[in-house]
Amino acid sequence: MSSLAAACVLVACASGSVAQGPLPGTGPNPPLPAPQDSGLVPTVNIAPAKGWPQGAAPTAPAGFKVTALASGLTHPRWVYTLPNGDVLVAETNKPKPEPGSKNVHGEGVRGKAMELVMKRAGAEVPSANRITMLRDTDGDGVAETRSVFMSGLNSPFGMALVGNELFIANADAIVKVPYQPGQTQVTAAPAKVTDLPAGANHHWTKNIIASPDGSKLYATVGSNSNIGDNGMESEEGRAAIWEVDRSSGTKRLFATGLRNPNGLGWEPQSKTLWTVVNERDELGDNLVPDYLTSVKQGAFYGWPWSYWGQRVDERVKPPRPDMVAKAVAPDYGLGAHVAPLGLVFSDARMTSPYASGAFVGQHGSWNRKDLAGYNVVFVPFSGGRPSGPPQTFLTGFLSKDGDAFGRPVGVALDGKGALLVADDVGNTVWRVAPAR
Repeated sequence: MSSLAAACVLVACASGSVAQGPLPGTGPNPPLPAPQDSGLVPTVNIAPAKGWPQGAAPTAPAGFKVTALASGLTHPRWVYTLPNGDVLVAETNKPKPEPGSKNVHGEGVRGKAMELVMKRAGAEVPSANRITMLRDTDGDGVAETRSVFMSGLNSPFGMALVGNELFIANADAIVKVPYQPGQTQVTAAPAKVTDLPAGANHHWTKNIIASPDGSKLYATVGSNSNIGDNGMESEEGRAAIWEVDRSSGTKRLFATGLRNPNGLGWEPQSKTLWTVVNERDELGDNLVPDYLTSVKQGAFYGWPWSYWGQRVDERVKPPRPDMVAKAVAPDYGLGAHVAPLGLVFSDARMTSPYASGAFVGQHGSWNRKDLAGYNVVFVPFSGGRPSGPPQTFLTGFLSKDGDAFGRPVGVALDGKGALLVADDVGNTVWRVAPAR
């Protein structure tokens, strides 16, 4: 079989099936099945990107109203709310590959196949490389003002305002610009704060959050492969969360062994840093659960040698029992392959039962038979810890035939406490507010 034919067979595995009922692999200590060998052709089922029909929108629980804060955007991936209520949206995608660089999806049949799969999923559009500012002046949930806040960036993603400085995580560095409240455009050239591991950028998204006192930034850096496929030398400084001194730009590894961490949030009661992580693929429909976890300083979370603590991944060679022995289990499973990206903790401005917990934007699966994710879930918290199963909060991103009207990515609370959701297939930022 030729490489192209094999790639077509791989993509043809896709179907319209959607997972029904609660997913396995959720909760604080979920039972895990035995791993399955994916063989030459892994399971592939991804929802083809279609976009929203005219007038359609996601579905929220009773008592909530969904509006499009802004539509017609270009691949919006991340949202950030400024203190005055203005909303910044990163319209972005992976960096343009350098001439002669390796395929980020891998070489050979699998690389070609995954490139086709990602195109089918709407993930291959060029990056707009800009941040757009949205302003809802009359409070009706629809932005009346839209302006290009910054352009010419390099696959921007995470944002964090500290004082009068706005920090942006590009694919290869954290940069900063001066900011004044009410500003609709930044004209100053970005100043580099520190470099971030880049290269082939299998996982290119870099998120940042400031410490409560503003002295530090925490930056997520995903792995450069599924399980160290390109050699561990290409993973230097990756699959990690970095701690960056805001003033000097000096940095250190804060936590490691996190395959692809994205969303970050400070849990309100414990003041502990939490993240959501995309785990590894090709071990079966229900392995390995993606997860939500507190981030312990100096902790190693297993990737690539083990998962969910000290369960060894036999595919990774050479084995490292010394590393496995140090691996910390995550706090809370979200189910395998749901692709959690966005994370924000709620507050009292949300009506009960959503006033204490975490909203998680789940981009959706490709490596399981039945589609999973493609929604926003709510994980209730009590005493600084998850206190119940994930509750589906925002749905309707999939058609009954398994096509994707949209795919949720970043989530944030706006200035009034409503939930904002960046939808990179629907090219919309959705606002979900209590219908008071």
